[in-house]
Amino acid sequence: MNLKKPSLVVLIAIGITSMFLIIATAGLLTNNQTVPSNGTIAGVNLGIYSDSLCTVTLTTVSWGTITPGTQVTQTIYVKNTGTISENFTMGTNTWVPSNANTYLTLTWSPTLSTLTAGASTSATLTLTASAGAGALSTFSCNIVITGAQ
Repeated sequence: MNLKKPSLVVLIAIGITSMFLIIATAGLLTNNQTVPSNGTIAGVNLGIYSDSLCTVTLTTVSWGTITPGTQVTQTIYVKNTGTISENFTMGTNTWVPSNANTYLTLTWSPTLSTLTAGASTSATLTLTASAGAGALSTFSCNIVITGAQ
């Protein structure tokens, strides 16, 4: 008996069909189980306030008009509203104009404060304008207070 050899096209078609069937079968055999999960993460929580009782949330600090070569201060209150002790630090970003921090420096005292859960403290922000600050007509920046364990 004389058998014909299958053509290359038939072999490719059989291969593609086999791969499709393997993928389809694997999809039918897949089983997902969902396990609900919930909990509470002890994390950094802080509030920034304008009053010592920590009842009025501070949303902006207005520095007014500053004379070059001088400094102005503002007192804010930081409260740990979380469940664990936190170390708080202060920084700035997004200066407008972008070179404003060449002429203006913002610091705070205390420079690092550890607060237990529920505790609050005052912090004095000091904005210092260099003698060259007259090059600015207006400015803005974000004050960033960060809490970490």
